[in-house]
Amino acid sequence: MVDVIGAGFGRTGTASLKVALEHLGLGPCHHMFEVVGHPELLPRWERVVAGENVDWDEVLDGYRSTVDWPGCAYWRELMETYPHAKVILTVRDPERWYDSAYNTIYQFAAEAGGDPQEDDVVAGLQRMRSMVEKLIWEGTFDGRFEDRAHAIGVFAAHNAAVQRSVPSSCLLVYQVDQGWQPLCAHLGVGVPAEPFPHINQGQSIRDLVQTVLAGGRLPTPLDPR
Repeated sequence: MVDVIGAGFGRTGTASLKVALEHLGLGPCHHMFEVVGHPELLPRWERVVAGENVDWDEVLDGYRSTVDWPGCAYWRELMETYPHAKVILTVRDPERWYDSAYNTIYQFAAEAGGDPQEDDVVAGLQRMRSMVEKLIWEGTFDGRFEDRAHAIGVFAAHNAAVQRSVPSSCLLVYQVDQGWQPLCAHLGVGVPAEPFPHINQGQSIRDLVQTVLAGGRLPTPLDPR
C-alpha cells in the first residue's frame, strides 16, 4: 500500500527525498535506483510503459512510497489507486534543473556502455535504458530534450498540472533544501534530530549507479559515523 506519491521529475532532489522518507518509516521507497538495483522490477515497468493494464499493487509490491521516474510519470494513476496517499511535488529552479538533468541522467542514458552479449549487467542496463528512452526522453519530452526551451516548458507544465489537480490538503510543493520541517508537517510525523540527507552532491550518477549495482546503499549523512 503506497502512502506517499512523489510527483516531481528526476533531478529535483528525489534521491534525497527517498532516503528521508525511508528514515521516517515510509519505506521502502521506490526510485529509479530501485530498478537499477533490482532487475526483476524492470519487466513490471516495461508493461506499464507499453500501455498495458497493470495492477499497481503488483508493480509497487513491497513499497510504501515512490519518488522520481518512472513513478512520477504516473502520478494521476497512482492517486486514483491510492486516494489516501500524500503527494509531494519536488521542485527546483527550472534552469538549474535542466542543466543538472542534461549533464547527468541524460548523458548517462546516452552512453553505449559495453557489449551486452558479454556482460549480464551491461545487458540489464541497456534494457533499462530502452525503457527510460520510451518513458522519459521520447514519451515525456517528445524526443526533444536537447531543446532547452522545450524541456523546461515540459517541466513547468508538469509542475503546474500537479498543483492544479491535487487537492491542497494532499499536496506538498517542496524543495529539499527546506529540510525536515515542511516534510514532516505534511506527513504528520515528528522531526528527526539527524541532519536531512542530501544525496548526489559528491558523487556522479555513474558512481551512484555502480554503488547500487554492487548492492550498496546510497551514501547519506544519516549513516553512523
